Formats: sequence, structure tokens, C-alpha cells
Amino acid sequence: MRGIRLRGAVGAASAITLLACSDPQATRPIIATASRTLDPQSVTVVVMSGLDNPRGLAFGPEGALYVVEAGRGGTGPCISLLGGTVCYGPTGAVSRLWQGVQERIATGMPSLAGPNGVAQAGPVDISFLGRGNAFVTIGLQNDPTVRSQLGEVGAGFGRLVHLDASGGWRFETDVAAFEAANNPDGRLKDDGTPFYDSNPYGLLALPGRHLVTDAGGNDLLRVDANGDISLLALFHSRGTTPPRPSFAPPQFDQFTDAVPSSVAVGPDGAYYVSELTGVPFTDGRANIYRVTEAESPRLFLIGDACVSGFKAIIDIAFDSDGNLYVLQHSTGAVQQGGPGKLIRVTPDRTQADICAQYQGGIRTPVIEGLTRPTSIAVGPDGALYVTNKGVSVGVGEVLRVQTP
Repeated sequence: MRGIRLRGAVGAASAITLLACSDPQATRPIIATASRTLDPQSVTVVVMSGLDNPRGLAFGPEGALYVVEAGRGGTGPCISLLGGTVCYGPTGAVSRLWQGVQERIATGMPSLAGPNGVAQAGPVDISFLGRGNAFVTIGLQNDPTVRSQLGEVGAGFGRLVHLDASGGWRFETDVAAFEAANNPDGRLKDDGTPFYDSNPYGLLALPGRHLVTDAGGNDLLRVDANGDISLLALFHSRGTTPPRPSFAPPQFDQFTDAVPSSVAVGPDGAYYVSELTGVPFTDGRANIYRVTEAESPRLFLIGDACVSGFKAIIDIAFDSDGNLYVLQHSTGAVQQGGPGKLIRVTPDRTQADICAQYQGGIRTPVIEGLTRPTSIAVGPDGALYVTNKGVSVGVGEVLRVQTP
């Protein structure tokens, strides 16, 4: 789908990137906060630990829990990113929890990190299509052309990876290349040249195709089994309240990005896409959009949101009862300050429209006090699993939350 332009869109995620890169305080030591379940009958335990920048979660068909680790970078080659230096290392991984045993089943995936080890790019999400058929997104958070500065290893960023049952993996579709070839949001630099930015992030594996949220390009992409990529949805940037802070590059002075962070199938079979939003990460401005392939490609404006009123949504999930779980990466009024929180939205079944059901549903905090959480999964046992301390090295963990 080359050449698509939805001219009403302004802003790609670009310099406003997910997690550590989007946070001007990210180089400071990460201070842990104690997570707290709000229902006294709930039980929260750590089921995986010692992880390096853990991100996406998924259950495999055999019932094991998998988590991708964005790694800790390495000794180089290195590139400049947002005024700092990040270096490559083959430290990205996938870890598995199976029958009480935690182990890294896949290693050697590409990772970029700064001197503090906080990963700026690497494996970020995982999704399954049956046993031995898992897929992983490898982020980029940059102009796709910058990859050449890393030499041969640069080609591993901004791609899909196939993972087999034995832990063997191989690179597949170059998702970032779509941004470089199409620049769907039409963003331009001050000199009038295209502003490219790609960060393949959220992933949903489906028969014959995958859906990928490009948090840099502000869009939802369909990747067919033959590698063809097409645009399903584009998410509009918006003005900021309060105004963007002074550290923002000049071309971002007036707008903040949508930054689509995850995609999930809802109880009605439609796709639901969450947004982190960019700097200054204002509370109440993060939305969830309902997307169907029948109406693609479509530009989604703020008023098109299905569910609104959140902050910094990093992931969403639905349970078998149709409850929507919304994971907020942080909860402060602005920026990425404040602990993370998981919210359950119980739909109002008296409403005919499904978006009205969730917008008017009961919002119940499930767990608060999380430290930079990154992913939520509903287990086959009905428990909730949350990746915590997701922007930290060696101390990342997965929590199991059993609610009544």
C-alpha cells in the first residue's frame, strides 16, 4: 500500500518514544514502589524475576507463560538517540515459566541500551499461532535509515521475528521499511523533507496475518504471511495541555503523539488499540480505539475513541467475561511520574453499543503502586499476570494477581 497519505494527521511518535526514551528522567535511578492489590481478598505474588527490561507477555498453547526481555544492550556499535548514546548487544531474550521453572528459551536477539542498561530498543511483544509458531516484535524508536549506522546488526531492529518451540528464531518482515517507504502520517521536518519514525511494538498474531502497532509511525499495520504490509488505521496527534516542555525538539512544540501501544481482539471480534500518548503524558488523555478491517485504512481522531479518560496506556486485555483490563504505565498528572495501575472496566450491558458499554462501565482499580509496568495478560487459570519493573535491568518481574 505504497503512497498512502492521510493528510489530516500531524505527528508520529518520533522523538516521543515509549518507556525510557520518552521520559526525560529515565537516566535517574528507578525507585521501586510497593504494588498493592485493592481488594483485600486478592493475592499478588512474584512468579518470574531477574529479568532484563521485561516487556510483552503471552501464554503459549501448552499453558506456559512467556515474557520478552528487551535486553541490556552491549558494547556496540553505538548510535546517538535523543541526545544520548545507545549501544548494541545481542542481549534480547524470551523467557518462559513452565511448571514452576523459569528459563530463557531464546537469546541473542538485538538490543540497544544506554550506559544504565535501560533498553531503548529490542524485543517488545510476543504472540502465538499454535505451538512452535510464536512471533516477536523488535522495536526501533528511530528513523529506519539510522539502522545503517549500526552496520549489519542494524537490520535486526524494526522487524518481526519468528520463534519456534525449541527457542530457535529468525528475522522475518521488515516492518520499519513500510514507514520509510510510505510515511503514512505525512509528517515533515522543518525543511520540508519527510520525518520518518518507526517503532514496531504491540503484536497480535492471526491466521494468515499479523497486526502490529507502530508506536513511532502512529499507525496500525497488517502484515500478511507473504510479508506484504498494509495500513489499517492511523491515529491523530493532538495539541497538548499543558504545552509541551522545553526539552521537546522544535518540530514537536505544538503537538503530542498518539503512540499506539497495544492491540487486542475484543469480545465482538473487533480490534482494540490503546495509546500511550506522547509528552507530556497528560492524565485523562489516553484513549482506546475500536478498529475493523472492513473500514481500513482509516484516520482516527480523538473524537473517534471508543473508550477514553485514561493515562499512559501501555497494554490492554479482555477476559472471558468481556471485562477490559487497562494497564497504565504511570498515574501522575503529567509526564511519567507516579506508579503504574491496572484498572478493570466492567461493561454496562444495558447499553446497545459496545463502546458505550465500556465507556459507561464500572472502572475498578485492581492493583496500584506498580513500577513502570509494561504488559498485562489474562491466564488460562483466570489470574492476571503483569510485567513489573519493565524499565530496569536484572530486577524485572512478572506478578500474578488472583482476584476473587
